[in-house]
Parts: sequence; structure tokens; C-alpha cells
Amino acid sequence: MGEFIIKMPDVGEGVAEAELVEWHVKTGDPVREDMVIAAVMTDKATVEIPSPVNGTVIWLAGEVGDRIAVKAPLVRIETAGDVGEVQPVGISQTPIAETPKAEIAKPAPAAPTPAPAPAEKPLAAPSVRLFARESGVDLRQVRATGPAGRILREDIEQFLSQGTAPATAKNGFARKTATEEIKLTGLRRRIAEKMVLSTSRIPHITYVEEVDMSALEELRATMNGDRRPDHPKLTVLPFLMRALVKAISEQPDVNATFDDDAGIITRYGAVHVGIATQTPAGLTVPVVRHAEARGIWDCAAEMNRLAEAARSGTATRDELSGSTITISSLGALGGIVSTPIINHPEVAIIGVNKIATRPVWDGTQFVPRKMMNLSSSFDHRIIDGWDAANFVQRIRTLLETPALIFIEG
Repeated sequence: MGEFIIKMPDVGEGVAEAELVEWHVKTGDPVREDMVIAAVMTDKATVEIPSPVNGTVIWLAGEVGDRIAVKAPLVRIETAGDVGEVQPVGISQTPIAETPKAEIAKPAPAAPTPAPAPAEKPLAAPSVRLFARESGVDLRQVRATGPAGRILREDIEQFLSQGTAPATAKNGFARKTATEEIKLTGLRRRIAEKMVLSTSRIPHITYVEEVDMSALEELRATMNGDRRPDHPKLTVLPFLMRALVKAISEQPDVNATFDDDAGIITRYGAVHVGIATQTPAGLTVPVVRHAEARGIWDCAAEMNRLAEAARSGTATRDELSGSTITISSLGALGGIVSTPIINHPEVAIIGVNKIATRPVWDGTQFVPRKMMNLSSSFDHRIIDGWDAANFVQRIRTLLETPALIFIEG
């Protein structure tokens, strides 16, 4: 008896690790030469890994969603041959079998091979499995024509053309019964863990107030029209950041973090504003440091720089940590109201909803005004409802009379 190791393939281009996206075998399963045993994914490609030998799986490196380093052991297979007939354990040049999806050659026509028995998982590439799920086809019912009993896309298409697909209702709409389980990995998993931590440990109180943004929107349009070439275009957020600074100077308890394990509140003189930013990889919170020492244009420029770094994946760890209070904004998709989740261990988050023109009663008639809701959440262990309301009302006053934002002292 011998043992054969299959290692994580080196797919090149500086990739140091790959993520397991599918196992085709489990410990104890028999394998045949050229049988696909796993699929792994990098940022650039999905790679199928076939077995180079016949034998029995005796060890698997991890579960779907795990990231495995390149050249690390992935599968151990017990073989029936003598040690001299297979690569012994521990030899550095253990063969690595890999077949990128885009390079899989279509095999020459061969006699149809019966599909694996129901107890055995049918052999098929991840893309073929997806096509089967979308078509509502059970792969165990499909006859395989690929090498080593592998099901090809053409086999599914042939299956469908024979009228053996699930029945379609008389109205022409087919039932869909497929389900898909998706394991959280990478940044998405870290976001989930952070949200669970925040909601399970922080008793939130959310306070919503509407703000008349008409005067600020007029001022913003004027400033954007007169801005210097090196100045960024102003959004609402730089004004809100400066309003936060002034409101915090009157209620410093809001600009704090709470270590609930130690029972210690840390109140900060510096106002480091986290800006919740959606990126292709998920939600991140780049931090505009020392907003108390920045003007409107400086706040806007730094916010734009950090947002671009976050979206491009070049933001540093320091740029994504250390906030003392957070702003959450969905821009034009901001909706009417939201219930933002506090960025633990902070004690407050300010949620910005969209600006919409609505009729407002001025005492004698309805007039069109540009209105926006602020949906803000506070840690009720630290901030009482009365204090939360006063804080938001102060921000409202500053935004509705934007000249106050620029008055020092």
C-alpha cells in the first residue's frame, strides 16, 4: 500500500492561496484516475483538480469556503500499488493536477456511459452543475458521455431535448425547486461577524428626524459652481461632518467607544469620522481622521480619497480603523428611513436618507421644500433617549441654517 498527496496547484500570477469551492469526494470514497475530486477558485479562475491515480481518499484538507495555501497538501489518497509505483509522501515534486475551466478540451465522441448510481455524487464541472440547477435537472438522471463518467453540458442539453425535463405547467411557467447553499467567506464573513457583535451586545435606540435641506442645497450648488479646479465636488456629507464636529463639542459623550467587558467609556477629543462605503468586496468603513481640524473642502477631498482607496482595495489598515463615530449613507438610494447598526465599539451612528422635494406647510400654505430624514442609532446603555434627540436636533439646526456651520467659537 502507498500514499499519494495532491497539493494545491500553483495557478501563477502571484496567487498565494485559493479557495475551496467544491468537493466531489469525501473521506473513504474510491477515486479513479482522471476523476475530478475538487474545484478551487482564485480571483482570476476556477480550477478543477483531477486525481492522477486510482485509490481511496483518506484525508481532505478542509471544507468548502476554506482558503488553502499554494503547494499545501490538499488530498491524501491511499493506493494499492507498491511505493515505487506512486510518488511517496513528503517528496517535494508531488504531482499537481490542474485543469482551468477555460482550457477544458471537449472529448471526442464516445459511447454513452451510465450515470453514477444515486448513492454516488455525479461527476460534473461547477459550471455544468450551475446549468443543471438553473434548468431544474437532477444530474443523477443524466447519461454521461465525458471521460471517467463526467457529465457535460451537452449531456444536459440532450436530456432536455428528449422531453425528460420536469413538467411545465399549462400556463407555460415551470416550477423551480432548486436550492443553493452559500458559505460566507472573506470580507462578507467578517461583515457578518461584525454585525452580529454589534446587534447582540449593543441595545440600539434609533431616532429619526426630518431636516429641511433647501438652504443647504442652495449653498452647496453655489459652492460647487464657484469651486476651484483642485477642489472636489461637494456632497451633503462634508457639511454633515462639520455639523457633527460642532454638535459633538456640546455633547462629547456621543463621540466615544464603550468597552463593555471592562465597563470603560473612552471619550475622544479628536473626531475621527467613519464613512460606511460600499465596495465590490462588501461594506468597509474608511476613516476621515481629525474632522475637527478640517474645513469643508478638506473633508470632501479626504473622503473622496479614502472612498476610492476602499473601492480599489488599496486602503491601509490604519485608514479602515480607529473611527469614533460613523456616518452611513446610501445616497440616492437612501430611502425614507433606515435603522443603522452601530459600528462596535462606538456608541453612535448617523444615517443619511435621500433628499426629496415634498410639500411642507409654512403656516399659511404648502410650499415645496427639499427634505431629508436623518436616521440615527445610539447605544442606549450610554446615551439616553433625551440626549440622543437633543444631539440630532442640534445637527438639524446646523443643516437647516448652514451659515452656523461656518461660524467659529
